[in-house]
Amino acid sequence: MTSEELLQKVRRIEIKTHGLSKQIFAGEYHSQFKGKGMAFSEVREYQPGDDVRSIDWNVTARLNKPYIKVFEEERELTVMLLIDVSGSRNFGTLTQMKRDMITEIAATLAFSTIENNDKVGVIFFTDKIEKYIPAKKGKQHVLRIIRELIEFEPESQGTDIAGAIQYFANAQKRRCTAFLISDFIGSAAAKKGKLLIEQPLLIAQNKHDLQVIQVYDRRDAELPDVGLLKMKDAETGIRSWIDTSVKSVRQTYQDNWQAQQTALDNVFTRTGTRNISVRTDEDYVKALMRLFR
Repeated sequence: MTSEELLQKVRRIEIKTHGLSKQIFAGEYHSQFKGKGMAFSEVREYQPGDDVRSIDWNVTARLNKPYIKVFEEERELTVMLLIDVSGSRNFGTLTQMKRDMITEIAATLAFSTIENNDKVGVIFFTDKIEKYIPAKKGKQHVLRIIRELIEFEPESQGTDIAGAIQYFANAQKRRCTAFLISDFIGSAAAKKGKLLIEQPLLIAQNKHDLQVIQVYDRRDAELPDVGLLKMKDAETGIRSWIDTSVKSVRQTYQDNWQAQQTALDNVFTRTGTRNISVRTDEDYVKALMRLFR
């Protein structure tokens, strides 16, 4: 991709996602996440029952009417985006690839963050931490994040979500809001019947507000009946032939997906992790609004 093509793609994503964040998510975002104190907002005319200790005597003297100071919660936050950049994101069979939807969702969240004068940072991960972008404010910072989302090529192709959550929990000393965005392919590693992400999630939720967004493709969940099909695991590189005309093969594939989804749902319930799943051919706007509500 040339520099000009990259800039054009960044611009298209900026126009689409910035508009969404301003028109749809700003209010939901603002009301969803709690701040850390009280800040002066405005003055208004005194009404019976108001606390007299809030009277602004300077304004009252100037206008010859009692006015009080109105305070609201400070809502300046640090928002971290934990983004899975493993090999399985480079897959899509319907309207777009998973990596494209992940980019748009991350950009929408980032613009929502700066609309509220908050800071946003990013952690790219595979089976290791690929890149850490410290949280900052401002549009130029968000545009940098979008450029990285578009052109970043990881060193590894595997997935270690538990390791990414652990890194995030240790790296962020102050409480923050975070969004983990992944397809959760390769996340089903378990020990003694428990998914390995469960303990890191519990630890992270004790320190932060971590929410999960799963982006997946229809063919992650079910196989079409198209006869003999050569498949490649995007994370391990292993190739194999599968006869999709065999109903039991398709059923086993679907059952394995559903078993993983059930295990993930149980983990999210036990750890108190808010989460949504959105398919690449679905409207992620509605999914994000469900998460914020």
